[in-house]
Amino acid sequence: MVSTNQWWLAMIAGIALFIVGLLFLISPKMSLIVLVQLLGTYWLIVGILTFVSLSIDRTLWGWKIVEGTLGVLAGLLVIRDPLWSALFVPAILVLFLAIEALLMGGAQIVHGASGGGLGLIILGVLNVIFGVILFFNPLLGAVALPIMLGIFAIIGGSTLAIRAFLSRPQASSVNPLGTQPA
Repeated sequence: MVSTNQWWLAMIAGIALFIVGLLFLISPKMSLIVLVQLLGTYWLIVGILTFVSLSIDRTLWGWKIVEGTLGVLAGLLVIRDPLWSALFVPAILVLFLAIEALLMGGAQIVHGASGGGLGLIILGVLNVIFGVILFFNPLLGAVALPIMLGIFAIIGGSTLAIRAFLSRPQASSVNPLGTQPA
């Protein structure tokens, strides 16, 4: 629930998210390029900070070196070639979604067949079909990604703004002198 004394912050966040959603729908290509650039910058910063953290905490130093190296390399690659990255990064994300859908679908089918019910089997089959489509055509998913993000951002922003508006404090029936009206 949105805090009643800070409802306006949630309102601003909801409106901003709604606007971002509109931008994704109006200009999906440019929005995707900007999103991937921000992601590349994030990866670069996290990679550098991971190396810096080694001077403070040396636990799991091998993994931190791998994480830092991958973060810096991925960040530099994305920042250096934003157009290529705008297709490649979402396609990789879609492949991960495809694998997840296949694994979840298989698990749902097994669980449904062992007593979970027909609904779970149907959901599992739909997940497997979705996973196969994404796995064999990741560019289709990558192209649809900004549109889906736009729709979700509009729904999420609208919901947040409405909830913030409904949680704002109501006008009090106490007059400025602190007495009840007659």
